Amino acid sequence: MSFLLVFLVLPVALFVIFVISPFVQAVYYSMTNWTGFSPNMSFIGVNNFVKLFQDTTFLQAMGNNILLAVVLPLITIIIALAFASLITVGGPSSGQVRGLKGSSFYRVVSFFPYVIPAIVIAILWNAIYTPNGLLNGVLEIFGVNMNNFAWLGDQSTAMGASIFVIVWGMVGFYMVLFIAAIKGIPAETLEAARIDGAGRFRTVTSIVLPQMRDNVQTAYVYLGILALDAFVYMAGLNASGGPGNSTLVMSQYLFRTAFEKGQFGLASAMGVVLAAITLLFAGVVIGIFRLIGGKDEGGRA
Repeated sequence: MSFLLVFLVLPVALFVIFVISPFVQAVYYSMTNWTGFSPNMSFIGVNNFVKLFQDTTFLQAMGNNILLAVVLPLITIIIALAFASLITVGGPSSGQVRGLKGSSFYRVVSFFPYVIPAIVIAILWNAIYTPNGLLNGVLEIFGVNMNNFAWLGDQSTAMGASIFVIVWGMVGFYMVLFIAAIKGIPAETLEAARIDGAGRFRTVTSIVLPQMRDNVQTAYVYLGILALDAFVYMAGLNASGGPGNSTLVMSQYLFRTAFEKGQFGLASAMGVVLAAITLLFAGVVIGIFRLIGGKDEGGRA
């Protein structure tokens, strides 16, 4: 009985209090006209949600989030997989299967950006992207005159530059995650593939990837959740939401609505929509991976 209380009832109670309860409160507040600074509020039903989907700025922010959720995980995972493969199985084509020479050094260097706080990364790259910043200076050294181009101030480059920063900050962590997954593959399997004449690329695509499908799925879900939030990165890079709101995300607009406009009920509705999109995204990703990978032995999807 004491075992159940400690390891089942207590964790469930904590989960209900600190996770489920706040979400239920947010759903309730999303149906009110609460200002956030007064105990008085009136129940208005789904009016906040109707107002949201008539707000072109919110719809644009949602579109930016969806774009990030599609592009960011894909780019990050591809780069992380490429680096992880080079470090583990990308070495000499003869002899024992191993990574490139000095792979430990590459692993440490690649992981370094991840240990820097996200807000520091955003502020750092904000300075690099300024018209008189490091990026334009380096390009001029190589003979490319950008005429003090504002990378975050132009609608055509603001989102791409922001995506690059997030990928730069996250790729090292997922590279290490994939390295651990590849290390878990029996060496005999990789050796057998080499004996059968499989090259490095074929080994990665036919042997490594199928056996680390769950790791890739987890990475895709986590990166998608990051992309659907992205508040810290976007606020640090371009607090105004970028030219023409080209980098504005839902969490930024939520913060602005709640603390600048004093519309906490409407902001809560944004939070509910964001939570629903996040859950939908996770479900779609898991469903796609199950569809692609099929079922393993024993019926596990």
